[in-house]
Amino acid sequence: MFESLTSHLGAVFDRLRSRGRLGEGDVDAALREVRLALLEADVNVAVTRAFLERVRARAVGAEVAASLTPGQQVVKIVHEELIVTLGGETAPLAPARVPPLRILMVGLQGSGKTTTAAKLARRLKASGKHPLLVAADLQRPAAVEQLEALGARAGVPVFTERSSTPPRLAKAALRRAGELGCDVVIVDTAGRLQIDEPLMAELAAVRRAVEPDEVLLVVDAMTGQDAVNVARGFLERTEITGLIFSKLDGDARGGAAISAREVTGRPIKFAGVGEGLDGLEVFHPERMASRLLGMGDVLTLIEKAEAAWDREQAEAAAEKMRRASFTLEDFLDQLQQVRRMGSLGQLLGMLPGAASAFRSVESSDEAMARAEAIIRSMTPAERRGPKLIDGSRRRRIAAGSGTSPQQVNELLRQFGESQRMMKAVAEGRSPIPGLALPGRRVKKKR
Repeated sequence: MFESLTSHLGAVFDRLRSRGRLGEGDVDAALREVRLALLEADVNVAVTRAFLERVRARAVGAEVAASLTPGQQVVKIVHEELIVTLGGETAPLAPARVPPLRILMVGLQGSGKTTTAAKLARRLKASGKHPLLVAADLQRPAAVEQLEALGARAGVPVFTERSSTPPRLAKAALRRAGELGCDVVIVDTAGRLQIDEPLMAELAAVRRAVEPDEVLLVVDAMTGQDAVNVARGFLERTEITGLIFSKLDGDARGGAAISAREVTGRPIKFAGVGEGLDGLEVFHPERMASRLLGMGDVLTLIEKAEAAWDREQAEAAAEKMRRASFTLEDFLDQLQQVRRMGSLGQLLGMLPGAASAFRSVESSDEAMARAEAIIRSMTPAERRGPKLIDGSRRRRIAAGSGTSPQQVNELLRQFGESQRMMKAVAEGRSPIPGLALPGRRVKKKR
C-alpha cells in the first residue's frame, strides 16, 4: 500500500543524507517535497500541516545544526514525528473489567468487519484465549452463514439466534460464553452503506446489552480520505475505543491510516494485511514509521517467521544442507513455509532498503508459484533424484504444471547449482573458485 509514499520519501531523504551541511532553505525545500508526497498519499491536510510544522521546528533548530550528519538527523526527526502521528505506542486490547472480555465490532457494510472479527478470534485463540464469536448481524443476507463458515475455519464456536433481536442475542451469548468457558466474546454487529439513525440506535441497544470493554471500529483502508470521515462520523455518534484498518495491504495510497490516529484521537490496534484468517497484525506505530521511511521492519519479519516455520522441519532442512542431501521435496517444503509468511513483496518491504533494491518482486512471486507447480508435477522419485528426468519426463512435467520444458530445465539447472554449492561447503571447499572460506586458504596452482 505505501510503496509510492515510501519511494517518494526515500528519494527526498537520499538527497538530504548526501549533503554535508543543511541550511534553512535546504530543509524547507525537502519539507515541500515531503508535503506533496503525503498529500498524494491521501494524508489529511490538517494532519500533514501539523506534522510538517513539528518537523520544521526541530529541523531548523540546534539539534540539526550541531549534528555531524545533519541529513541523517532530519530523517531521524521525521521518523520520530511520524511515530507520534501514528499513535506513539502500541495499544493492546483493554483488560476485562468483568470476565469475559467483551469486544464489540462496528463499521460500515463492506468494510471487512465480519472477516476481521474471525481473524481477531483466530489470533486470540492462538495466544491461548478461548473466544466465542457472536453473529449479531441479522440484517445483511448470509452474514450469519459467513461468520459460521469463518468460525469453523478458525476453530472458534459461533453463537446466533436468527429469530431474536441483536440486544437479546448479545445477552444470551454472554450466558452461553459462561457455559462454554469462553474468556473472550466478540460481537459482530450490523453495518449499513452509510451512517444513519437506525444503525446508531441498534448499536446503542447492543452496547447497553453487552457493556463492552472494547468497541473496535473496522475501517476499509482502500477508501482513502473517506475512511477518516467514516471514523469521525462514528465517533460523533457513539463511543469508540480503537480502530482496525482492513485491507492495509491493498493497492491504495494508505494516507487514511496515517491520518486516523491524529484525526480521531483513537489508537489503531490492528491492521488487516492479507485475505487469510492469519492476516491480522498488531499495529506498531514505530514499526510502521520505519516501513514508511524504507527502514524495514525486521521485528515483524521475525515474528512472521516464528509463526510460519516449523522448528523441527527447519532444523532437519539445515542438517540436510550441511550433508548436501537436500532434495526437491525439501525445497518444496521450504517454499510453502516462505509463502505462509506472505508475499515476497511484503517480506522484502520489512528488510531495510530491500524494497528499493528489488524492483521485480511481482515476477519473483510468480517464479515461486511456478517452481512450486513444477515440483508438484514430478513424481516422488523424480523429486528425490532429478537425474531421472529425461526429455520425455520434462515434457510431461511442463504439461502438468502449465509451464514450458525450458522453464523446467531452468529450475533443474538452478537446483543443481545450489546442490553443487552445498556439497562444496559441506566438504570444506569454497563454492566459488578463487574465493576462500573463512579461516581457509585457496592453494594457488603453480
